[in-house]
Amino acid sequence: MGQTCVTVLPGRQFRLLPASLIVWLALATAASASTVDVELLSDGRGALPLYRVGSAGNHDTYRAYVEALEGDQYGIRIRTKTGRRVGVVVAVVGRNILSGKRSNLRKNEQMYILGPHESATYDGWRTARDTVNRFYFTDPGDSYAGAFGDYSAMGVVAVAVYREREVPAPYVYNRQEDGAGREDGSGSPAPGAMGAEEGTAGKAEAGRRGEAVGTGFGDEKHSPSYRVRFTPESRVAERHFLKYEWRSTLCRKGIVGCRWSRNRFWDDDDGYAPVPPVPVR
Repeated sequence: MGQTCVTVLPGRQFRLLPASLIVWLALATAASASTVDVELLSDGRGALPLYRVGSAGNHDTYRAYVEALEGDQYGIRIRTKTGRRVGVVVAVVGRNILSGKRSNLRKNEQMYILGPHESATYDGWRTARDTVNRFYFTDPGDSYAGAFGDYSAMGVVAVAVYREREVPAPYVYNRQEDGAGREDGSGSPAPGAMGAEEGTAGKAEAGRRGEAVGTGFGDEKHSPSYRVRFTPESRVAERHFLKYEWRSTLCRKGIVGCRWSRNRFWDDDDGYAPVPPVPVR
């Protein structure tokens, strides 16, 4: 018989629960207590449904599938659920969306900064302080990473979250430091970006159509950004991975339910077209 422990349930008598169950409940609660929410926003379809999958045993890792539609422009909305500032390293098809470099989601990469309980949408590759080029779903060969011969992380939006390291005294921000922006990020399409301690915003087979999805380098868009100071903690707080696929792939994987009705104009049970009947004269 397994070991038990005592817990108090409000409004009830003491109840004995297996220790293993208590541990499982604690892990489940911890796994759901994420620091940020991450979702994809389609220009035409709005917030895209997330089909959650397991975290492969890592309780600080969140994974989900998303349905991609060819040519659809999209953005990545991140909302913080904490009273502290956080830095987010965002990689699309394996490339940092600020620097364009191959990303390993590390703290010394360029990242966007979000204030307490703040939400922001990142919808393109940052090409200058005030411009981005839009994300859109496309084939791997047309993707941004594909242009550099990098097919190592096709179809994945990856976000690594770093909490701000606590310091003895708060930083004093100077809004004139680089001549642009607001310190709190309110009203700005792109909250502050940084490098390590301080910064400026800034071959596998490609796969056939229908089997893999990439993100392209789309139209230019005005998107102001500004510089802030931010020192991340040494360890990543959590990671989010959104794997976007064509609907046919999601159907084949069983992620979404897809029913294919029989075509009433064609009976292809034997795989061949039937010989037409002799016309009646």
